[in-house]
Amino acid sequence: MSTKAFDFFRRHSAYGALFIRLAIGVFIIYGVQDNVFSWARMLEFRDFLNERGVPYPLVAAHLSVYVQFICGILLLVGGAVRLAGLFLILNFTAAIFIAHIGQTFPQYYPAAQLIAVGFYFLFNGAGPVSLDAYFSRKRAQSIDRTLPVNA
Repeated sequence: MSTKAFDFFRRHSAYGALFIRLAIGVFIIYGVQDNVFSWARMLEFRDFLNERGVPYPLVAAHLSVYVQFICGILLLVGGAVRLAGLFLILNFTAAIFIAHIGQTFPQYYPAAQLIAVGFYFLFNGAGPVSLDAYFSRKRAQSIDRTLPVNA
């Protein structure tokens, strides 16, 4: 296939992060919304963590669920995405060791994928359609206005 057919996508490659952010943000929020909005489901998660010997299982359940929920929201809006990536790496690395040791590849793959996505965002940021990019442009404009110009 002609390389010209993909020139548009090469020129706008930074926008690819938007599609990853939206897909992963929705996936993460969907995965924990039952724990956020149902105390019974949060207690089930606590019991799951308790069975696996996690210290302070109710605290750990809240921490994991809200880290994921907040990271999902941050990914959707494109805010603090590098930090969200770091938290995804930490949370899902813990999930691999707590919940997925001994499972089959298809069972632990979503957690492993979220670790990889966390690294993607840690290294690449949110992309141009994001709150991060908006605030970066605003900071740059503010700095440009405050710098003295020698005439």
